[in-house]
This record gives sequence, structure tokens and C-alpha cells, in this order.
Amino acid sequence: MGSGLPLAAFEQALLELPDVIATDSGSTDSGPHYLGTGKTKSSVMVLKSELRTLMIARAKLGIPLIVGSCGTCGSDDGVNMMRRLSEELAIELGQTVQVACIYSEQLGETVKTALREGRISSLQPQREIDEALIDRCSHIVAVMGIEPFIHALSKGADIIFAGRATDTAVMASLPIMRGAAPGASWHAGKILECGAMCTTTPGKAVVMATIDDHGFTLQAIADGAKATPRSVMAHMLYENSNPYVLVEPGGSLNVEAATYTALDEQSVRVEGSVWTPTDTYTVKLEGAAPAGYQSTIMCIIRNPKYKARFEEWLACMDEAMHQRIRKSLEIEAADYDLQFRAIGKDSALGSLEALTGDPVEIGVLAIVTSPDETRTREILSLLNPYMLHFPLPDDESLPTHAFPFSPASMDRGVVYEFVLNHVMTVTDPLAPFVFEFSTFGVSQ
Repeated sequence: MGSGLPLAAFEQALLELPDVIATDSGSTDSGPHYLGTGKTKSSVMVLKSELRTLMIARAKLGIPLIVGSCGTCGSDDGVNMMRRLSEELAIELGQTVQVACIYSEQLGETVKTALREGRISSLQPQREIDEALIDRCSHIVAVMGIEPFIHALSKGADIIFAGRATDTAVMASLPIMRGAAPGASWHAGKILECGAMCTTTPGKAVVMATIDDHGFTLQAIADGAKATPRSVMAHMLYENSNPYVLVEPGGSLNVEAATYTALDEQSVRVEGSVWTPTDTYTVKLEGAAPAGYQSTIMCIIRNPKYKARFEEWLACMDEAMHQRIRKSLEIEAADYDLQFRAIGKDSALGSLEALTGDPVEIGVLAIVTSPDETRTREILSLLNPYMLHFPLPDDESLPTHAFPFSPASMDRGVVYEFVLNHVMTVTDPLAPFVFEFSTFGVSQ
């Protein structure tokens, strides 16, 4: 949710009379800021507009609407935001709806108790965890599987707004509750998780899966939309380290023996997926913590000599800046972090960049992070003239590079980092989550 809804395709899909409308509303793709602050990156106006469309469709067909990972990061605030929007819309639309909110934020004491009891283990890449690391976290969420959704559905929820959840569980929960084959349901959920990305026309389609005892049929819905065995099968590679095995709360999906058969240009039949429950039930923990105060400054290098000797120039400036900071501010390199990114050269991949070229200009982005806001700004103040005029060692005259704006620096405030990538063993899949049931609408 929040990234756009192809209305024509969605209306066309409703003619197929689905049993549930399911969508996720979050991801870690945009980095740790959103979990660190507990805030969403989406426009509230856009979310309300899309939710309006979904609530109208849900009411028309009398089916549940499930939204997972509300508010980008699955925070309690994100769930409450969607709850408020649904309450407003229920009144505006003249509807009465049963709304279930599932909260996934974890208290630090809960996680520390699990750590003391030996119920926390690290995922790859491994990171040591202790109580001090848990205390650093501004927000911690547990990633739910299908069981919380099934519980809410069994209580008669028309709409579910959930905190952090696996995308697959959002899609697979109702089919499994209705008795569909777990292997087919989990596999269908995985393919559905990013909507039309599993088709050859991802920008304009929606997708629907019909699940039975032997497999599922994936259908791309929109004028001109197409799904192929290749496009469907390829989605098992998405955000997954193993193209044949997907690990989820409570078990794993194995698709090594799965077959993919084109029924027509829009439909693919998938069979042979196997779900294997695990002996223990775990939920993933995601946690973000403040990493310091950060500011940035950028200059643009256009002089051909400086572009040709860019690495030499940047290394000289980096060394000169560290010396200046040590002398002027009396702090060591361990007390702050200074990075330079060469925009247009290798800023995305750094030393891993395999392509070379001759850019017209190179944008030099300097990023300063330290535990103290004043210190960060002082470092930026020292860096400013260097970014504008720092010469090559043998350049007799000072160059003038370009600042793209004034002031050249930007304060980013507190920045965050992901610090928890662990799983927590639980005996009850519902235990880490808090449920709240409400009735909204015209009768209230």
C-alpha cells in the first residue's frame, strides 16, 4: 500500500469474486530510519485513498481485507494510523466494519527475558546480542506468521491491520484457515507478495491465486497482462537466499519439485510445492537503534585534471581532513565517521564497481556521523572550504569546485542502524502479539 493501485485492473479482478483481498504495507528496503522512528514513509493521503478503494471493494463482496506490516516498519504507530484512517472512512462510506489490530512491537524486557532463557539466536550474518544492545533499540518488532491472522479472522474481523509480518503470511493465512494445502498456500503467498512483479507487465496488473489440494493457479489480471512459467518461477529468487527453500515462521517451503505450466498467456499452474513444519516455532526480530547525528555536504568536480586524478585528490583530502579535525577539535578518528561517496563514479558499489566511464562531472558527497550533534556540525564546518577549494598536491592555484546549493551542508539529525537480525523461539505463535478488536462505522 502507498505505492499506487492500478484501478482498472483491480476492478477487473473483483469480477473474479476473490475470497480475500490481501496486501502488505511495509518493508526494510528503505533502510532503518522508519523502524528507528516508528514512522511511515508513505503519504497518508495516498494511503487513505487506496484504503478507501479497498474498503469499498471488501464491502461489496463481503470478504476480508488484510493489510500487513502497516506503516512501512510494522510499528504500533503504523497500525494505529491505519486504524484511524479506517475509522474515518467507515463513517464517510456509511459502513460498519469489524477491525482487528495486531501489534508486533516488543518490549525490551520481553526480549531480554528470552535472551536469558536461551531463546534468542542470530541469523546470518551473525551479530552478538546482549542486553545492552537490546536497550539501545528504539523499536523492536517481531515478524508474525499466519497464526495471528487466522486468530483475527476466526473472531470475525472484516479488516485486519497488522504490525510486522512476513509478506507471505499475509497472503497464505486465509487459504490455510479454509483448509487449502499448506505447500500450495505458502508458495502462492510467496509469488503474490509483490503483486504483479511475478508477471511480465508489473506496472499495470494485479494478480490472483486460486488454491486447491494439489497446487495453485496464478492469474495476471489487466488488459494485456501476461504471466509465464519463467516470471512466476523467478519470484522465488526475490529476497531469498535459496531459490528452492523459503523459511517462514513455523516451517519451510520447498519448491524443488514444483512444476510450472502455462495455461494461457495470463495463467500459470503450479504444483508440487511441499511445506514442512519445524519442531520449534520462531519469529524473527527486527530492531533499529540510533547510530549518531549525521550531516552531509556535497560538491561537484568538473575540472578534467581533477576527474582524471580523482582517487588521488580524494585520498589527499581525506587525510588532510582527519589531520585538521584532530588538530582543531582534539578528537580522534574513532570518535566520528567520515565517508566520501563519488556520485557518478562508484557511489553505489564502491570497490565492487566493475564498470568504468568518463563522467562529465563527479558529485562528491561527504557524510559525517558522530555521537554528538554539535561535534558533527563542527566537522562539517571544517570540511566546507576543503570541499570547495581543496587542490591536488602539485596544483599551484586553488581550484574552485561547485556547491549545488547554499548552504552546502544538510543536517539529517539522528540516524539509525539495524542492530537485530535474530529469531526468538516461542511456544505459542500468538504470544508475542497484542490483539485489539473494534467496531467502526455508522452504527457507532
